[in-house]
Amino acid sequence: MKAVATTAGALALLALAGSAQAIEGGVDVGRDYTNVHAGMGADSPGLALTGNWLRSDHDGSMGSLGLGYNVGLGDIFITPGVKAISTNPTDSKDGYAVAVGIGASVPVTNMFNVFGQYYYSPDSFSSHIDDYQEASAGVSFKPISLVDVRVGYQYLAMNGKDGRKDNVIADGAYVGASLHF
Repeated sequence: MKAVATTAGALALLALAGSAQAIEGGVDVGRDYTNVHAGMGADSPGLALTGNWLRSDHDGSMGSLGLGYNVGLGDIFITPGVKAISTNPTDSKDGYAVAVGIGASVPVTNMFNVFGQYYYSPDSFSSHIDDYQEASAGVSFKPISLVDVRVGYQYLAMNGKDGRKDNVIADGAYVGASLHF
């Protein structure tokens, strides 16, 4: 049910943001996790909206809605942002977190980019977890403007509170693809 609510909220935010921004959606698959994501405005300067649902085979799931601002420095994008996250760890209570972070995308050639991002939420910005951490980095290949293929590494952890187990939702390499409209 939370995944449906998160997806509906993400689509509503995307619809409200305006039609001038490019929309993208895709899937990343790791050894023990799957990440479904959508976004708007990620490839242009200005506001960027994101949404995702990541599910681990062993440690639960999470969904997020994010808002960032792409700052163009030449061809490089630096994106400070904030995410509202719904957490569903396997061995703990469901909760939420509000994480702040930064991302960067650096073009290497016309078709290859190097990217990375990091988000963090301390105990004071979350419920039922001590902290939330999310990091990813990788290389993307865009042979045509509509398709983006990625390889990278993703780490996402929710540290347990009050003696509860830590849940590592993602920790490993992934391959993914997105469509851009």
